[in-house]
Amino acid sequence: MALNAANSVEELSYAEAAVRAIAREMEADARVVVLGEDVGRGGIFGQYKGLQQRFGERRVIDTPISEAAIMGAGVGMALAGLRPVVEMRVVDFALCGMDELVNQAAKNRFMFGGQGRVPLVARMPGGIWDASAAQHSQSLEAWFAHLPGVVVVSPSTPQDNHSLLRAALQCGDPVVYIEHKTLWGARGPVDETLAVPLGKAARMRQGDALTLVSWSRQAQVCAEACERLAAEGIAVDLIDLRTLWPWDRETVFESCARTGRLLVAHEAVQAAGFGAEIAASAAEATGCRIARLGAPRIPVGYAPVLEAQSRVGVDAIVAAAKKLAG
Repeated sequence: MALNAANSVEELSYAEAAVRAIAREMEADARVVVLGEDVGRGGIFGQYKGLQQRFGERRVIDTPISEAAIMGAGVGMALAGLRPVVEMRVVDFALCGMDELVNQAAKNRFMFGGQGRVPLVARMPGGIWDASAAQHSQSLEAWFAHLPGVVVVSPSTPQDNHSLLRAALQCGDPVVYIEHKTLWGARGPVDETLAVPLGKAARMRQGDALTLVSWSRQAQVCAEACERLAAEGIAVDLIDLRTLWPWDRETVFESCARTGRLLVAHEAVQAAGFGAEIAASAAEATGCRIARLGAPRIPVGYAPVLEAQSRVGVDAIVAAAKKLAG
């Protein structure tokens, strides 16, 4: 972990940034606890590495293999005054704990007139997991964005994974926190003093040819596509949403009104994906031209040639951007 002495910014991995975020919040607030499978040994991606050794088994709690039990316990802890981090291993497995999230955590504050709050963070790594096939490679963020009562976060960089995880832990409502399964080793500068509010997008590049909106790992693919487009004289306004609900309408609409064109690209299946909500809202607000990119409505295949069919790659983004800008 390289430290830049001039500005106290460290280079950390996506996973290391998350560990630092949780450790800081656990130090600051004794109510923050962690529960889930294998969290004591650091989690399957190293996203809890060293926390049980540092804070003990009563605050970093290993659980049985039951997502319903883990989520249910987390909801109960939150209602009792704790601020749990609920580990679901991957979003695909979280489906076994959906009733506890959808019918209990998301609705409690509304149904009981604010008498109860459920300040939990449900970590659900999402996206295509290389060579892991259909049951381990889903992007389900649109499901949760559709659910009233929860915040939905999807960071794309180590800095955002640190800052947004801290913001999620300080939020008073349930947060569905979707880290990408293949970003854990990605490295980048992290300033632990930098606060990033929930609901605020990041402008990754500035340009006037068109607006390109994405999130999670797909935002990095879009950034690569923007480099190629820039070499051909097409300057793109690239926006990483970071938070899907609430999403930063102001930043997106301002850009769309200026460029007159919007391309939304996401890794999730295009049909009924969250990109459709962004596209429709932007069209209603600004009248801009719209194009969307997403995965075909097929299960993610195990074989590399099949898995590739579910990916929205640089070539597809470049071609769609050229067509829209032309």
